[in-house]
Amino acid sequence: MHSFGYRANALLTFSLTILALMAAMASFSDNFNSPSPAAHVQVLNVNRFQNRPNGDDEIGMTLSISADLQSLFTWNTKQVFVFLAAEYGTPKNAMNQVSLWDGIIQLKEDAKFSTKVKNKYRFIDQGSNLRGRDINLTLHWHIMPKTGKMFADKLVVTGFQLPHSYR
Repeated sequence: MHSFGYRANALLTFSLTILALMAAMASFSDNFNSPSPAAHVQVLNVNRFQNRPNGDDEIGMTLSISADLQSLFTWNTKQVFVFLAAEYGTPKNAMNQVSLWDGIIQLKEDAKFSTKVKNKYRFIDQGSNLRGRDINLTLHWHIMPKTGKMFADKLVVTGFQLPHSYR
């Protein structure tokens, strides 16, 4: 006859194997979800555009952000991290990315939103490279599942040209 320890070990091993198999199947089932998010971002006003004493450009702006990210949510979605970034190129760097706003969405009902905000984080470029520069406002999201791998995607919302002179 087998001892109690042997039986407990066999039961625990079997239970963990079944749990791992169920988690793998749950993660695999997320591959069949084809989300169709929609978003619109608009720069309502450039509140501040100045050259700082150290020579860096700084911008403060008011943004209108509206998005419908409900299709990102499945039964396996724990939360969605979403952020808006300004992306642009300069002679020194081909790609610059500055985060302007972010949020965490934990419920599907909250994934459809419309807000008017000032940039949450400072938009500073090292150097005087931003006058008249074209920037893309890109909405990024990271889907954090309850089990399985994390998915990330983005939506380039619009192009915007910064003013040619400081304010």
